[in-house]
Amino acid sequence: MIFIGCDVGTSSTKAVAVDEKGRILAQGSKSYGIVQPHTNWAEQDPDLWLDGAVSSIRDVISQVDESEIKGICISALYGGTGALCDSDFRPVRPALIWMDRRAEEESRSVRETIGEDEIFRVTNNGIDSYFGYIKLLWVKHHEPENWQKIRWALPANTYITFKITGQLAVDYSSAGNFGGVYDYSQRCWSKYMCEKFGFDPEIFPDRLCNGFETIGEVNESYRKIWGLSHSVPVCAGTIDCIASMLSAGAFSEGDNAAVLGTSLNWGTIHRGLSSKPGIVSMPYVIKSGEYSYSYGGASTAGALPRWFVNRFMGADSAENYSQIEDEVLKAGIGPGSDGLVILPYFMGERTPIWDEKATGVFFGITLAHTRAHVYHAILESVAYSLNDIMDTMTFEKPVDRIVLVGGGSKSKLWPQIFADVTGKEVLIPENPVEAPLGDAFMAAYAAGAKEDFGQMRSWLQFREPVRPGKQSHLQYQKWFALYRKLYRDLKNDMAERAEQIKG
Repeated sequence: MIFIGCDVGTSSTKAVAVDEKGRILAQGSKSYGIVQPHTNWAEQDPDLWLDGAVSSIRDVISQVDESEIKGICISALYGGTGALCDSDFRPVRPALIWMDRRAEEESRSVRETIGEDEIFRVTNNGIDSYFGYIKLLWVKHHEPENWQKIRWALPANTYITFKITGQLAVDYSSAGNFGGVYDYSQRCWSKYMCEKFGFDPEIFPDRLCNGFETIGEVNESYRKIWGLSHSVPVCAGTIDCIASMLSAGAFSEGDNAAVLGTSLNWGTIHRGLSSKPGIVSMPYVIKSGEYSYSYGGASTAGALPRWFVNRFMGADSAENYSQIEDEVLKAGIGPGSDGLVILPYFMGERTPIWDEKATGVFFGITLAHTRAHVYHAILESVAYSLNDIMDTMTFEKPVDRIVLVGGGSKSKLWPQIFADVTGKEVLIPENPVEAPLGDAFMAAYAAGAKEDFGQMRSWLQFREPVRPGKQSHLQYQKWFALYRKLYRDLKNDMAERAEQIKG
């Protein structure tokens, strides 16, 4: 038996085929970009997501015995508004994806008119332009012609699975992550909140289900595209961070992981509701009526090293990452990067400051600093951000180790920096497949090849833990305190800068 998992990310789509023992049989991928018409705007065409999924899955199928394929599951990025479609399911405009921060006026208005307490009471989430419902308000207010054409607002994975199967379903995690229009306790769309926002509740699909549930089969059109000779069931799928949590071995209460892709998300599995609106929460894929996944997110974490090598080394390539990390190691750069501290707010920030106007800062740079110092300080800034997120969140069970998944876990430097800054052991899965592996397991579970999510442990192996250095951790505590103070001191200046840019 073969199962296909596919994750549609912000910068690329990756697919994998595995057997029932979790052995990797084939992999496929496709890269793409985002459109940024203005500062802090970020859009993608939903058909870019669809093409990424179709292309990468086709690559995988071409490498295996297609007659053995028993299921497909697709996860996708937090799509912000998601695919805004007309009655024929054609996108009306590009999606405002999770990193788009243009809707700050809508955030302010909702905070003043409805209030964070009421939003939190119903949705177990807060108010910020990160959330899909706030971005949807921006479209409503600024593009009335497009707004009149919208019949459906579909999460990214829902749009893709609908095109592939003809069946319309939203998983509970994606619904919860949309924010202000999902009733967390009742596990349904909130007509009450839709009325408050002036949304027709029928733009959100009625069918809500678990991400591992089979919603349909690959339709004839895509069977031809993929060269399938038989019917293949397709799961509802979920958000990419949820699939990554599975691939990190998060099956039970208290399990945690840091997912380091374009952004950084660190979260944990717990029972019940979140404790505060500053934390993003959604139903977890396992026991979705009982378990929640609550996390804090740093908007541009993994994007920062990519920005650095693109701008200052010519290209985003494995060779350039290896070269700059070798330069850091050769220079012997230690904690604090010889006094260079960076605030990593290159597109505003989410947890814990929730500030659309926050901006990146290079503090303490001198003529003695090299590009190796800058790169090292960038990695440190993301580790500070993770530490800030962890300090914001409180848990019944103390956290003594962090599971790190995502592209950043491959770095020669970053895992040790994370360990030294947080003072926690860092565990890294041996298998680098991440979210697509979690998707493949959901496909296997849906097909009945697995009876319990805990059986995914047999698919996972971890490297030796990366342990924090005592002296390094003590030094980083001082640099982390300065990192926090810098934002507090500069917050008003950042807001003034944002106003001046507006003109």
